[in-house]
Amino acid sequence: MNSPRHMAPSHFQVTDDEIVVGGLRLSQLAARVGRTPFYAHDRQLLKGRVQELRAVLPPAISLHYAMKANPMPALVAFMANLVDGLDVASGGELRVALDSGMAARNISFAGPGKSVQELSEAVASGILVNVESMREIELLEGISRKLRSPARVAVRVNPDFELKSSGMKMGGGPKQFGIDAEQVPAALSEIGRRGLAFEGFHIYSGSQNLRHASICDAQTQAFDLALRLGRHAPSPVKVLNLGGGFGIPYFAGEQPLELAPIGRHLAGIVERAQREVAEIELVIELGRYLVGEAGIYVCRVIDRKISRGEVFLVTDGGLHHHLAASGNFGQVIRKNYPVEIGNRVKGKIREIASVVGPLCTPLDLIADKMDLAQASPDDLVVVFQSGAYGLTASPLGFLSHPAPAEILV
Repeated sequence: MNSPRHMAPSHFQVTDDEIVVGGLRLSQLAARVGRTPFYAHDRQLLKGRVQELRAVLPPAISLHYAMKANPMPALVAFMANLVDGLDVASGGELRVALDSGMAARNISFAGPGKSVQELSEAVASGILVNVESMREIELLEGISRKLRSPARVAVRVNPDFELKSSGMKMGGGPKQFGIDAEQVPAALSEIGRRGLAFEGFHIYSGSQNLRHASICDAQTQAFDLALRLGRHAPSPVKVLNLGGGFGIPYFAGEQPLELAPIGRHLAGIVERAQREVAEIELVIELGRYLVGEAGIYVCRVIDRKISRGEVFLVTDGGLHHHLAASGNFGQVIRKNYPVEIGNRVKGKIREIASVVGPLCTPLDLIADKMDLAQASPDDLVVVFQSGAYGLTASPLGFLSHPAPAEILV
């Protein structure tokens, strides 16, 4: 059963009973933004998360940011100065990545349904394309010939294993992602025959995992699989993207991922690579883990209602802005994200209340019977863990309400 009480995540400070974001008290930040609802992302928390990772990862490991977690241009430009590469999943994200200042050679493109236009833009930009089908290989031959530049490609592999305990499985079994491992030798042969510039493999087996042992096991299996498949490659393997899968705690009772064991394990993989492969770049690709805990979603209480003894705080935000917090973004059983009344975190009086949005549907639920400070109209509700899969993962057009603001502070 879901506990009603969530404490504000410790990485956000509290001053005068208000959440502090980017050095500003929440009420001050809301006045600066000028309207609610809004998303706010804290630069120092983003920087701190990357520094935390760098402290445990072997120097030989390249760290890439998966932009699908949060493609906000200002955030991507900030992250581009902290990480070694960017991974995009659409032509739109590619344009943001190129504008960020990240070198094209350090940008890669994954996704199962790339259009001809997207593939053309990718080749013209000089980025690495993670091919996911024979169709893409065939199209890239024609595009390369037209542009007089061989496409840089890696094969995204649908592995023959899964990331155990993963919140979302991206590989293993029948999947729309990548090329099945058993079909990769034939794909490699086609890449060589068609004159594409083969560089390596992308093996992403799952995401949102809080168990370091599962992540380490998947990394070992990915490395072993790449060694086997590399024997069929038309040229030496230059890069191996081991995927990511690092999760963050969302719900009551979940514990943060232990990084130190993963760092030690990756050090062992680096040593193996130095012994068993020529020169190869090892990459881990993270999205949610880098940005998820640095962002909050803020909405304003516009009405306080009592219905048959239960308290409902009606706000100007909801599932149309933050689908994941409503429980409608892949949760099997709905659980509450960490939520607080951001301008009165502890409050003098507390109560059990539900936070809902303005939409005409019972699905528009942000907090279900949670222990919160007593709130009134104009108070500010904060949803934590909102830096990833928030704004761009939500149905903004639903019921035609205005889109929220989004800032980096």
